[in-house]
Amino acid sequence: MTRLKNAMTAGAQGLYLTIFSLVGSIVLFVFSVLSIAFMLLGIGLFTTPVVLTAVRKYADAQRARAAAWSGVDIPVPYRPLPAGLRGGVAGQVERCTLMLKDPATWRDLQWLLVNMTAGTVVAILAPVLPLYTVYGLVLALGVWKPIHEAGGGEWYAFIHVTSQSTANQAAALGVAFFALGVLVNTSLVRTHFLLARAFLAPTPAMRERELARRVDRLTETRHDAVDNSAAELRRIERDLHDGAQARLVAMGMDLGTIEALIETDPAKAKALLAKARQDSGEALTELRDLVRGIHPPVLAERGLGDAVKALALRLPVATEVDVELPGRAEAPVESAAYFAVSEALTNAIKHSGADRVWVDLHHGDGMLRIAVTDNGKGGAVLGAGSGLSGVERRLGTFDGVLAVSSPAGGPTMVTMEIPCALS
Repeated sequence: MTRLKNAMTAGAQGLYLTIFSLVGSIVLFVFSVLSIAFMLLGIGLFTTPVVLTAVRKYADAQRARAAAWSGVDIPVPYRPLPAGLRGGVAGQVERCTLMLKDPATWRDLQWLLVNMTAGTVVAILAPVLPLYTVYGLVLALGVWKPIHEAGGGEWYAFIHVTSQSTANQAAALGVAFFALGVLVNTSLVRTHFLLARAFLAPTPAMRERELARRVDRLTETRHDAVDNSAAELRRIERDLHDGAQARLVAMGMDLGTIEALIETDPAKAKALLAKARQDSGEALTELRDLVRGIHPPVLAERGLGDAVKALALRLPVATEVDVELPGRAEAPVESAAYFAVSEALTNAIKHSGADRVWVDLHHGDGMLRIAVTDNGKGGAVLGAGSGLSGVERRLGTFDGVLAVSSPAGGPTMVTMEIPCALS
């Protein structure tokens, strides 16, 4: 019974894939060819990125169906576009060039051709087998007679139906087709997706290039992490030397003076004692701030969501924090994400002129996603010398990425993604 149910489900899926493969593939292939051809006229420079993005979404939908319907995993091979891609005409030309240089783009176009031909043929067999059975049974119920009288008979597969006997043979063959459908329908749908994987999945050469690119990126971010760690140690040493240490030394000297004056000048000793107490409180505050800058206690105790909420409470502008994290990431990832959010918020407060900030944290598909949005004046850029460049390097240590959308006049949205698992 389960096999029969699965076969009928596969038949319905095959019918959907047939329509989807024909209509979607033909339309997108024609648009892609025309758009690329129109690049000679300049129009294609603007239309090609739009059309190719639609092709990628269409292919991604196929990947999702392949995994959900047949358990066929089709990895995504596209090269990531630079996070700081410019806007305007120059940005469109750059986007178009990068997409056309990506080998996965041309494999997508090859898949469209295969999908509208061989893919459609494989998919349509799944609904045809059970539906053709119904036609054989209808012929055997007497429908063959008017057809025969009107035009000399009907062919059912290889059987020429001209009598009740041949109609019964057609019905028997239809039952055989139905049994065949029960046996092979799920395999036909899976074959359709395996055919798609042959074109949509990255080739070994593409995997090697992607691996080399990631190694280069991780090597670069490792150097950045080492440099950042050294700079952080120097900052801590400087803060200790110029702050808490200096106050403690001054407090020790005051205590020595108090010891010498306590009998000869009690009033002055009392004043120095009050100053020493004040210095000790300020030193303690500076040490707490220093510890919070290294690793906030709330982050270690309550996790990233609560730590960001606590951070938002200290901001001088209204800040909304939306957290959907069903677990906790590893401590280094949480720390990197926390300080990345802190830097993004600091930039928003200092430079955007915003009076409202929104922070969204959620996890899905093995990725921690964070968005920091403000209603300021916009114009934020991701480049050398900006605070966001430091955030990008911090995230790059964990193979994370950062993107900035900040048109003139606002709003500004800083999006961060870090691959990680929650526990």
